[in-house]
Amino acid sequence: MQDELLYAARDGIGFVTFNRPQARNALTFAMYEGLAAIAADPGAVRALVITGAGEKAFAAGTDIGQFRAFRGAEDAIAYEARLDRVLGVLERCTVPTIAAIAGACTGGGAGIAAACDLRIAAANARFGFPIARTLGNCLSMANVARLAALIGPARVTDILFTARLLDAAEARSVGLVSEVLPDAAALAGRAEELARLVAGHAPLTLRATKEALRRLRGQNLPPDEDLIRLCYTSADFREGMAAFLGKRAPAWRGV
Repeated sequence: MQDELLYAARDGIGFVTFNRPQARNALTFAMYEGLAAIAADPGAVRALVITGAGEKAFAAGTDIGQFRAFRGAEDAIAYEARLDRVLGVLERCTVPTIAAIAGACTGGGAGIAAACDLRIAAANARFGFPIARTLGNCLSMANVARLAALIGPARVTDILFTARLLDAAEARSVGLVSEVLPDAAALAGRAEELARLVAGHAPLTLRATKEALRRLRGQNLPPDEDLIRLCYTSADFREGMAAFLGKRAPAWRGV
């Protein structure tokens, strides 16, 4: 995991890099846990920049190999609970977090970006949750609520139902990212510049603002285990995995 999730601190700024470019930075459980550990205790840094190695992906979701070990509903429920816990830790990080997005930012990667305080993108960024045409699983209530708070329920419905990816220009137009840079090099430079800007501001003001916004999103979400069971234990989910790994279109049956 150490090589797959890199962390370095320079002059008060922490830099987290998903480092599996050969797999489009697909996330393993160990990488999720490593990110949570950094976010839970950022130490002496005043801001965190999160990015992906290479120019093709920020993070292209959870590594499909993690799903192949699922044997029943409890595995699926535990997986979504893990993601909710990791993203919750990231949201509660005591310092500002900045997602610097180049290339694919999908599935779990998009969830991480959405949980950051600020998001900026390279022109080649693509953001979304294409699960309705790939795996046939679902998002947790916490993930849906976070996305709805960012871009509104209608746009969440649009991107989940159509399974399309937003390009960088559209992501900016809907408020998902605040800036679009021409390429990965410009993105990296701007991410560090932005991190240093916010790191120089009153830390308690930023911390209070982060927590106030988190509380506004509401913590009393209805249960979602029935929805997770519905999708993850279905024949369609097994078909989705097989089709994804076999690089073919899935044949959905709704069961």
